[in-house]
Amino acid sequence: MRAFILALLMLINTAPVAAEEVVLGMSHDEVAITATFDGSEILVFGAIKRETKISPVPLQVIVAVSGPSKPLLVRRKERKFGIWVNTDTVEVDSAPSFYAIATSAPWDQAVSDTEDLRHKISINRAIRSVGAPMHIENAQSFSDAVMRIRKKSGLYQLRENTVAVDQQTLFRTSIEMPANLTEGNYKTRIFLTRNGQVVSDFETDIDVRKVGLERFLFALSRENPLAYGLMSLAIAIFAGWSASAVFQFIRSR
Repeated sequence: MRAFILALLMLINTAPVAAEEVVLGMSHDEVAITATFDGSEILVFGAIKRETKISPVPLQVIVAVSGPSKPLLVRRKERKFGIWVNTDTVEVDSAPSFYAIATSAPWDQAVSDTEDLRHKISINRAIRSVGAPMHIENAQSFSDAVMRIRKKSGLYQLRENTVAVDQQTLFRTSIEMPANLTEGNYKTRIFLTRNGQVVSDFETDIDVRKVGLERFLFALSRENPLAYGLMSLAIAIFAGWSASAVFQFIRSR
């Protein structure tokens, strides 16, 4: 028995802690939202550090970037008596404001369903909806609607075969971030997979913030809504008066 325990301890001590690890780099880890902000492209690149020889089985890379998650209400509309009305409402407990996935292979080859469920990588796994009222039929369609609408607006992306992997050691890809971003920390996860199984993962953050005048107006609207409302009213009155004065001047000439 003692010999068996000794052999087991020796095996644990000699086993590599991680055969393959990610060493990550990004073109920038901050995104500043200004008045002229029309989107951003972030280059994600890195290398794979190994303690063993390169396996003959190809290594795949998955890059997933997700924005802040918030609950939201999803309503179903139906046409009744010639008009569209809200009939059912479901609260989705958590849905990322932005979610982009880039893979080095087709999705079904990059990761297995079991690993996707365990790490919650795919877009549908990132949306959490615990339950819906008993009278709601086909509750999954509400989560599907969130994905469909946000994919159309560019907020949800699945970009297969867009991660370039060189010699199973270097990888790179780019993530396009649209103009309508939500402020907050954008979690960036890198997964290394082989035969659909995750062999290593890495996580970091991208900071997305409003700056300059946009930051001031946003903070004012949240911290002092009365002052923000009065200022907006004053600007609207001044703009209307200015337009009227210019019009009167043009007519007088």
